[in-house]
Amino acid sequence: MAASGVTFVSTEAEKKEFIEFLYTHYATDAFFVPPLRQDQRKLIDTKKNPFFKQAKMGMFLAQYDGKPAGRIAAVVDDRFNKQHGLSTGHFAFFECIDHQPTADLLFRVAEDWLKGEGIEEVLGPTNPGMMDVLGFLVDGFDKLPYFMMPYSKPFYEKLALNAGYEGVRDLLAFILDETNVEFDRMRKAKNMIMRRYPQIHIRPISLKNIDDEVKIVRDIYNEAWKNNWGFLPLSLEEIKGLAKDFKMILDEDFAHIAEWEGEPVGFSIALPDLNQVFRTINGNLYPFGFIKFLWRKRKINRIRTALMGILPEFQGKGIDALFHQRTIEFALKRNFVESELSWILDNNTEMIHLAKRIGGRIDKRYRMYAKKL
Repeated sequence: MAASGVTFVSTEAEKKEFIEFLYTHYATDAFFVPPLRQDQRKLIDTKKNPFFKQAKMGMFLAQYDGKPAGRIAAVVDDRFNKQHGLSTGHFAFFECIDHQPTADLLFRVAEDWLKGEGIEEVLGPTNPGMMDVLGFLVDGFDKLPYFMMPYSKPFYEKLALNAGYEGVRDLLAFILDETNVEFDRMRKAKNMIMRRYPQIHIRPISLKNIDDEVKIVRDIYNEAWKNNWGFLPLSLEEIKGLAKDFKMILDEDFAHIAEWEGEPVGFSIALPDLNQVFRTINGNLYPFGFIKFLWRKRKINRIRTALMGILPEFQGKGIDALFHQRTIEFALKRNFVESELSWILDNNTEMIHLAKRIGGRIDKRYRMYAKKL
């Protein structure tokens, strides 16, 4: 009878195998979009990824019948635990064949590693932290994921539940297109908000002054999101790293800051859906993928509102609606045909109501899972 085995990842060859399993595992999945290998390498690099300045990780590879069968990482994020007063670890980068004993083994070795670190509860999947790609896809398997959103096998929830995990939070993705956007309602809302609050001004983020702008975004984000589930404050180093990664794709038509009497009070960042390009280059930007990237980038026609934050004292004044209205307005001028708002927490009733009010419908659902140790 074939048996499952597991290897603790330590060598460069094992790290490469850890990354490559993702690509072979989904090789025949029509809706999987291969992420850039260079980005995946950076994510697990404990020296180059600033996340690991206050976190540690153990990685594991599973074999079944002598063949690669799965992977998992166990992560302890000291900053997350300090922020929330918890003793929580994360399972991360989970991928597995549809074989419960192999999945059970992966979860068990990750849990044992976390127990050795004094952890009392597991939350995941994270990749690797709460500010990275989160969750298993549980609804929407017949659609391409947007940029920086996950795609996962339909049987992952079953594997997690059978291993003793339970769903604790859903992350929702709303879709807007020309068939469902409430244009008249959006225009009326904009006019009403601007009459009521003439102090509001929405301006584009200045790419020429990106260093100053990222500090504004970081300060607003940390204040606006501090009471949300799973919140983790962004360090200046992390936000600068994001800005560096996004600088080539940030577009002033889709990245905005709201000011109240000249002072920044909110931001919204939407990104072109680079997955429309990445699906054609199999995770390799070089040597030839970059040429494809530059050529196909011009044909992107979907956009994702990925980050938004408004200072608490300025919430409820319609700034979020103004952000969405402005993004959609510019998207139509640029011949974008679809926009995703993601992700929105399933208990964020205000944002869900807004998304529905402007015509959005739930298109995909992602889920986070937890288990007491």
